[in-house]
Amino acid sequence: MQLKFDSSFRLSFPHRVVNGLEGDSVTLSSYSSRHLLLTVPARDSQVILAGCLGEMVAGDLLSFLNVFCKTGVLHFSLAGGTKEIFFQQGEIIMAASSFPEDDVGEILYELGKVSRETLENARNFATGFSTLGKALVDQEIISAKDLWQATRYQVEKITFSLFEFTEGGFSFLIKPLEEEEVLKLSMSTQNLIMEGLRRVDEKSLFMRTIKSMDALVVFVNGKPGLSSTEEAMLEDIKSHKHSVRGVVRKSGAGEFDGLRSLYQLVQKGAAKIEMPEVVVPEGEFGDLLSIFNGALSLLYKSIVEVAPHFSEEVNRFFRELPQPYSYVFRGIQLLDDGSLDGGKIVANLDGLEEGDKLKLLADGLNEVLFMESAVARRELGSADSSELVQRIQKISQRVKEFIAKNK
Repeated sequence: MQLKFDSSFRLSFPHRVVNGLEGDSVTLSSYSSRHLLLTVPARDSQVILAGCLGEMVAGDLLSFLNVFCKTGVLHFSLAGGTKEIFFQQGEIIMAASSFPEDDVGEILYELGKVSRETLENARNFATGFSTLGKALVDQEIISAKDLWQATRYQVEKITFSLFEFTEGGFSFLIKPLEEEEVLKLSMSTQNLIMEGLRRVDEKSLFMRTIKSMDALVVFVNGKPGLSSTEEAMLEDIKSHKHSVRGVVRKSGAGEFDGLRSLYQLVQKGAAKIEMPEVVVPEGEFGDLLSIFNGALSLLYKSIVEVAPHFSEEVNRFFRELPQPYSYVFRGIQLLDDGSLDGGKIVANLDGLEEGDKLKLLADGLNEVLFMESAVARRELGSADSSELVQRIQKISQRVKEFIAKNK
């Protein structure tokens, strides 16, 4: 983000930055003609390293902290959320993330331990990743061993994902760690770094053939010499028509290993990849999406003329939405006219009860309308946006009537 000094040499920060400070004062800790470093004073911690990803990448930072045996938290501010890596004497012992796909519930779903419906029902009894895991164990949906493996896999996945980012901010906070923040991993930090670099290269190779997680996987024929994992995956492909995402999930091997097995099947001619046709939702979902897309296109046309980066702001909003809305808009971006791909949204809702789907979709789309209306007021001004916002409010009322009618 770009900030400019006003005529009184003051800086104004975006609300989301100020809100993150929660009213704390800041100290100018370091400066030069090319940088300012503002930090929040704390008794038991200190920011000693901060900067932007680019020439300095995640692997460099992990290696530096490992070599110099640092203890503390490495924080990344990235497009779509934040990730944190916890170090003790230079070794990675825990990780955390605000990205929906890194949530422990999503990890359990990715590994095939729970269904989407079961996961969403469990969320009603939990408020955080630890309590969600406890709820699933207490209900005997998963075992304590399943939760332990998923938590360890979660830390490794968050760490590996950092190697895919080339932009963002980072800071390292020296601080003592609590005992519950320590998790024994299967790899040393240096091995995690080497594995992360390898996975970035190999995943790029896989995706050149597979193309998209939404692509369809089609059975071709059986082949000799397949591994047991490949044979099981091919049998599932033969029995069911899945997307790449669905095939990988059913494998229970995790995204990277699942993609590798699928890539091998395609290379051996046992399966092939087909791009899916554009799906236009029908019935209640189609009607609901049609109403909302009309409103979103109207807002987009009015706002983008004065705010060229409007699409980027909305797409970031999708990535930063809390649960359960983050699952509705997983992988969604604004289309060229400001509308949304209804087929992808409905696919994201797969696995939920029909009544739950419709209400969740309506609530999620209302969140988007509310956000875009706020941007309209900000960019167009109260007077110029008044008529537009009133029209949007009428559309929201139509949606309420639609939902009431279809209960």
